[in-house]
Amino acid sequence: MSTAAAAPAPPPAKGKKKLIIIIAAAALVLVGGGVGFMMMSKKKAADTEEHADGEAKAPAKVAAKAHDPKAVPIFVPLEPFTVNLADRDAERFAQIGITLEFSDAKVGEMVKVFMPAVRNNVLMAIADRTAAELLGREGKDKLARKVGAETARALGYEVEDEAEDPDAEAADDKAGKQPAPKKKKKKKAAVESPVKAVHFSNFIVQ
Repeated sequence: MSTAAAAPAPPPAKGKKKLIIIIAAAALVLVGGGVGFMMMSKKKAADTEEHADGEAKAPAKVAAKAHDPKAVPIFVPLEPFTVNLADRDAERFAQIGITLEFSDAKVGEMVKVFMPAVRNNVLMAIADRTAAELLGREGKDKLARKVGAETARALGYEVEDEAEDPDAEAADDKAGKQPAPKKKKKKKAAVESPVKAVHFSNFIVQ
């Protein structure tokens, strides 16, 4: 009786094998799904980084090319000048107020540092004029160009003298005068003056 009752025991072993196979298959599916999920996550992360880098770099390129034509100019007023003029027949002097205009704020700050040199150059430029030269509009325009050039030189810029009248030679030709021979100079690369404009706030000649 005891031997016959123990015989049916082997069948459960097949059920266990099937269960092990099912568990193993499920584990493989889970592992495969996990690997796939990790691969997808890495790809999305890479795409996100590339997109973020693209967005981060784009503004830099735009900023480099951006230029505001309506930028606020920088004005630096100088203390008024009272200068004896170059007249020989009488003692004449001029009282002139000057405001310099710049497009770069850094240069405007430099003027304050180099103010003694700037005032010296401007004063000499005024003192070289006569009362007759300063009374007309053309003379004032020439002085403004000269002041701009001398200010740039005081700041260390090698600029050409803009005070020369480009129509002077044409006027001499009409008058029958022979222009003075010019000395040959070595050509240098043109340097743009940091002075955008010269404004007169006061102009009295006595």
